[in-house]
Parts: sequence; C-alpha cells; structure tokens
Amino acid sequence: MLALLALCLGYFMVILDATIVNVAVPVLQTQLETTHTAVQWVIDGYLLAFASFLLTAGGLGDRLGNKGIFLLGLVIFTTTSALCGFAPSIGILIGARVVQGIGAALLVPPSLALLNHIFETPQERAKAIGVWASVAGVAAASGPIVGGLLINWLGWRSVFLVNVPIGIAGFLLTWRFVVRSPHLKQRGFDLLAQITGIVALATLVFAFSDGNHIGWQQWPVWGALLVCGVAVISFILIERRAQSPMLPLTLFSSPTFSAANIVGLLLNLGFYGQLFFINLFFQQIKGYSPLLTGCALLPESGMVWIAAWLSGRVTARTGPRLPMTLGPLLGAAGFLGMLLMDAHTPYIIMCFLLMAIGFGMAFNMPAMTTACIAAAPRERSSIASGVLNAGRQAGSALGVALLGSLVVGQGNVFMSGMHVALVIAGSVFLLASALSFFAVREIKGPASTR
Repeated sequence: MLALLALCLGYFMVILDATIVNVAVPVLQTQLETTHTAVQWVIDGYLLAFASFLLTAGGLGDRLGNKGIFLLGLVIFTTTSALCGFAPSIGILIGARVVQGIGAALLVPPSLALLNHIFETPQERAKAIGVWASVAGVAAASGPIVGGLLINWLGWRSVFLVNVPIGIAGFLLTWRFVVRSPHLKQRGFDLLAQITGIVALATLVFAFSDGNHIGWQQWPVWGALLVCGVAVISFILIERRAQSPMLPLTLFSSPTFSAANIVGLLLNLGFYGQLFFINLFFQQIKGYSPLLTGCALLPESGMVWIAAWLSGRVTARTGPRLPMTLGPLLGAAGFLGMLLMDAHTPYIIMCFLLMAIGFGMAFNMPAMTTACIAAAPRERSSIASGVLNAGRQAGSALGVALLGSLVVGQGNVFMSGMHVALVIAGSVFLLASALSFFAVREIKGPASTR
C-alpha cells in the first residue's frame, strides 16, 4: 500500500502542475513585469518538455531500471519546483519549468511499469492501476482551486513550492517500499529519433506560440515550420530503418490506434488551450480574484470524476466508440455556446457551458485509452500507452501556444481573440467526434485505465 502511495504521489504532482499554474498567469505577468507570450512559455515549457521526453523515459526505465529513473525524476522535479518558487526573473522561471517537465516525464512511464511489477495478480494490478489513473483526475480537478487558494494565502511562489514536501515524501517512500523491476537491456535507445522528435515538437510549439506576436510571414515563424517539417520526415525515416525503434510505426497500421491517438491530441489541444484563456477571462474581463477564478472553474473540473466513472461503465457495455463520439460532441456544444458570452454574461449560464466542456472531455478519456491499448498487440501495450500520453501532452502544449496567443489585450480585443479560440476549440472537438465515429472499431471489454 505504501509503495502504491509513493508512486501516486509522483504522478499527482506531475498532473497538478499541468493545471495549477494557469490560475497564476495574470499574477505572474504583473509581478514579474513580463509579457503575455513569456508567461505562456511558463506553461508551455513544462508541457513541451513533458511530452518530448515521455518515450525517452520509458526507454531509460527499461534499460537502467524503473525505480532508479523514478527516483531521479522525483529529485529533478522537486529541486526544480523549489527553483521555480524562488525564481527572480521570468527567464529563470521558464528554464526551471522546462527542466521540471523533464523530471515529470521521468516519473510517468516508470511509475506504471513499477505498478505492473509490484502487483502480481491481474486483479491486484487492475485495482492499483485504477487508483493510479484516478489520481490524474483528482490532480487535474484540484489544480485551479488549489492554485487559487495558495495564491490568495501565500502568493504565486507557493504554487511551485507546494511540490517540495510532496516530492520529499514520495522519494523517501519510494526508496524504502518500492522494489526494483528487472532491466530490459535488449531495448534500443534510438537517440536520433529522440532528437528529431524533440526538435519537431519544439519548433511547432514556437511557431504556434509566436505566430500572432511576431507575424506568420516573418522568417522565424515560417523557418520554424520548415524545420519542423524536416524533423518530422527525418523522424519517420529513422524509425522505419531502426532495428529497435522508439516508436514502432507498425502500430499506426490499426485505424483504431491511429484515431485514438489523434483524438487524444485534438481534445487536449482544445481543452488545455481553453483552460489557459478562461483563467484570463475570469480575472481580466470579469475581475475575479485567483481564488474566485479557481472556484468558478470547479463545475468544469468537478465533472471529471462523474464523467470518467460513467465512461468506464458505458465502454464496458458498448465499446469505446459511443463515448468517444458523444463526449467531444458535448464538449463542442459547450465551446460553441460560449461564443455568446461577454463580460456581462451571468455566471450560471457559463457554469452549464463549462460543465459541458468538462464532461465531454472526461467522458472520452477512459474509452479512448481502452481503444488505444486494445488496438495494440499485448506485448506493445506499454509503448502504446506511452505514445498516447506523449500525444496528449503534445496537444496540451500546442493548445496553450495556439489558443493562448489569440487572447492578447483587454476588453473587446481580448473577447474577439477568445471567440476565435473558442471556434478553434469547438472545431477540433467536432473533428475528434467525427474521427471516433468513422475510424474506431467496436472493441468490447472492460475499460483500461492506463
């Protein structure tokens, strides 16, 4: 039980930090006297590094031992959390967040691998993974309200420093109670693929983030897009020729596997982009405090628990296609309904629209994970889970970069940018719904929580 607690503490911090900082965005911009784009990179730097190194972390865990990599991740994550909390400038804060994202990536694949090793029977393993997966929902839902409370009581630095005691507890519990898993030295590390993958994602996020600020026709932006294209082509060629590829391209021969991963990327793009600009809307347009903003987002985040539970039951009975189709459809209705919002819209109306977005996002997730894992060969289930998580985090980074870049300014300027962002978010949710309906095959069975 203590081993499970140790692994869950690490995962809790990782997911909490993906949402807790959003509520601090206006405060960071004011107190660090910096720009909107720079504050975007406080969030995107973390998500970008997290997404880029997830598959790398899985390979390191297999080769060097998952317990050691998990402990290393805890050290990096906890240390950089402290550095973020004491950062004297926006540059140091962004740099620390990037390294913190690497630490986060080192925590996720090894924690799941260690759970698979510690719990021997399928029943015990399923229960443990269920607890582990539910931690993500609790952490994501807690982020806005915990962030609001901490900023209200202790200031923005406490949003990062809260990780320090949790990280220390996780390290001590892991060191004492988590057993080592066997090494799998036969798996290749595929260094060139790691580099090209990171370059592709980093240049794409840069272009999305700075396109509106610099200008889409300026050479840094189109140059970044060109480099991204070259890196993607190089990545595919490297993986096709590699004896032990980091990302086996044969997985994508399954329409269901491909669709599930694209859907994960699209939904995170819309949802996490929305989470960035809706915090700004409540604080800059509605005049809410960080604490009141966190409370205002509770209906959206609170739907995560209900929708995820219901999705598991529906998926077990009907297969994943139904919840994967209906969830994004409901979320899209919430986004497009928010186009009617302005500074004077009663909160009760916004509350129902936020609930639709939160429910639609979460209702899809267990079903999408089930479809992805079931569509992959059993011996590839770990890498399939890694691919899905990497794609989702990449979507989060792209969403904050693209949608966040649209909401610059105050008043009508902000609202017009937010309306464009809402149209994009609603459109990608509609695309995810259509893709689920036409490409996902009916795979009946108990919902996977990986």
